[in-house]
Amino acid sequence: MAIEAVIFDWGGTLTAWHDIDFHAESLALAQAVLATPDTSDDHHAHAARLHNAGSVIWGRSRDHQQSATIADLFTEAGLDHDPDLLEAYYAFWEPHTLTDPEVAPLFTWLRAEGIRVGVLSNTIWPRSWHRGFFERDGVLDLIDGDVYTSEVPWTKPSPDAFRAAMDAVGVSDPAACVYVGDRLFDDVWGAHNAGMRAIHVPHSDIPVDQVGHTEGEPDAVAHRLADIPGLITPWR
Repeated sequence: MAIEAVIFDWGGTLTAWHDIDFHAESLALAQAVLATPDTSDDHHAHAARLHNAGSVIWGRSRDHQQSATIADLFTEAGLDHDPDLLEAYYAFWEPHTLTDPEVAPLFTWLRAEGIRVGVLSNTIWPRSWHRGFFERDGVLDLIDGDVYTSEVPWTKPSPDAFRAAMDAVGVSDPAACVYVGDRLFDDVWGAHNAGMRAIHVPHSDIPVDQVGHTEGEPDAVAHRLADIPGLITPWR
């Protein structure tokens, strides 16, 4: 079976893995809370509620493959928010969104070989943020199709999420697709259940509560993105 598409995870795969101060993240997110008669203006209290809500949201993703948005996070926390006040949250994450320098040459090689390039990311962020990061780093035009779980009902490892990514790149046979990601549950086990080959990028320190119930065995391991052409060439 010819390889028609290679689909990539985003965080920890196309970007470097970073350990995150989740309390600082929640404080930044709390800047978007709208005060109401039922809420105080205590940002630390809001941050604690948002942090707990995040655990619930991502737990649903892990256990039930249920997607969510930033708005859902505030709803779970019982807080009203103004999307126009998310600047502090965006600014907190922006330094962690830089595209790996090996992405552009890899994507260019894949397209030159007639292989479509896709992205499938578990995220609560809007599509515009992710595409903005790719555009900033000069690789947006090298992507044939991209799916962000904030805009579909499912998250990885649901086969439906992988099928959505296949639809986005215009490939119907999962056996003609390779998925590349840093998580053995979401990415490797999930891709195999969807009928794809899977390449593991083993640089991320996945938190224990995000590991999931099964760790898949990848078909190959890429210690750097530049390894991928050599890994997929024998499969072609």
